[in-house]
Amino acid sequence: MGSRWTGLLKETGAMQQGHFLLSSGRHSEQYVQCALALRCPADAIQLGMAVVEALGSALKTGIDCIVAPPLGGILIGYELARQLDRPFVFPERADDGHLVLRRGFSLEPGMRVCIVEDVITTGRTTREVIELVRAAHAVPVALAAIIDRSADHTIDSLSIASVVQLQIPTYEAEDCPLCAKGIPLVKPGSRRETKEAQR
Repeated sequence: MGSRWTGLLKETGAMQQGHFLLSSGRHSEQYVQCALALRCPADAIQLGMAVVEALGSALKTGIDCIVAPPLGGILIGYELARQLDRPFVFPERADDGHLVLRRGFSLEPGMRVCIVEDVITTGRTTREVIELVRAAHAVPVALAAIIDRSADHTIDSLSIASVVQLQIPTYEAEDCPLCAKGIPLVKPGSRRETKEAQR
């Protein structure tokens, strides 16, 4: 299944080569911009079906709601919710940088939640969403992504159900061979740069 979807990512221009600053502050020579793979509804439907298939047995536990972080997770999160006929909510960043639920969105105590991302690398944002869900006394029961770039394929004891697993090296800025070659650095993501990421 992975090769089929890797082909789609390449065809849509979602899989990019260069020198990228990730939201974690680390550098990478490859970046996957899933928004490009999701811009055509027909492709989004197919990728949503692939995420449903990847979730497999996790769906048997019962899912009450889909939660996805902005901005990257919103498209695939909504498509997954549509296919599973479940409510969909997304958090936003408050002025202090923390994720909060706005727009009348809420999670009920005991609600079983599936968290969906476009790409998971370090899991930093995913952990924030997990904390948000637990703070509402809801229960994160499944975790899914189109692309899993993580090292362990698990976050907070939740296995990542993914369509594609990619092993792409990342580097701290001071050890980055792309920086040593003088290749211009691009920040393609949506998270604001922190002081650590700017170093």
